Amino acid sequence: MNYTKLLLGALLLISFLSCKEEAKQVIKTSPIEFTKEGELIIYKSKTDSIIGKFDIEIAETAYETETGLMYRKSMQKDRGMLFIFPDVAMHSFYMKNTEIPLDIIYIDEDFKIASFQENAEPFNEKGLSSQVPIKYVLELNAGLAEKLLLEIKDSISFKKL
Repeated sequence: MNYTKLLLGALLLISFLSCKEEAKQVIKTSPIEFTKEGELIIYKSKTDSIIGKFDIEIAETAYETETGLMYRKSMQKDRGMLFIFPDVAMHSFYMKNTEIPLDIIYIDEDFKIASFQENAEPFNEKGLSSQVPIKYVLELNAGLAEKLLLEIKDSISFKKL
């Protein structure tokens, strides 16, 4: 009887060990490189003085706006991404697959800052609403809104290259 149990156990062990597991495939992706597509200036509303200049990538297509700055390891301090929407509406952003903390600046159709979210947390999937209808969104490295003393009604201008 014990011999049968021992034999059965050995057979189970052999069959378990002989099962071939598929090796996990590691997919290597190239880092996403910044591509300068325009230049953007931020102006102080009270004085109309320039408080910031940035090289920008522009997100206009559905794919570009859905992907944004996802999968980026870093971004230089003088760079950002400008999202241009076809409509003026409430828009919401989240940080899914976004590895760097960001300031998200919501801009109305008259190029005035309508609201902003400082220090959006990497990988957080909570929606960050514009709170008012907007046409543009500017994403910058976290901390720049505070450093620039950004306020509602400050304005932007940009040009595409």
